[in-house]
Amino acid sequence: MTGAGRGPGARGQILFEFTQIGQQMRVAAIDADSGTEVILIAPVTATRIQMQALAQAKLRRRLQQLKDEEGPGRLF
Repeated sequence: MTGAGRGPGARGQILFEFTQIGQQMRVAAIDADSGTEVILIAPVTATRIQMQALAQAKLRRRLQQLKDEEGPGRLF
């Protein structure tokens, strides 16, 4: 199952993919603009909204980390 959503302050569309694996749900959140993807494993008892919120927060954090890594003043 896939879904798309836009959170507050988001740069663009976020794609969600849900795959049930036994009693766990694999949730992938993908930033449509950059193609950056994060994955989390949640219990199937969690609601879809809970899983999406956690995946979206993890994606925002990863995008911020990538932005910080390419910031000005960084020497390679």
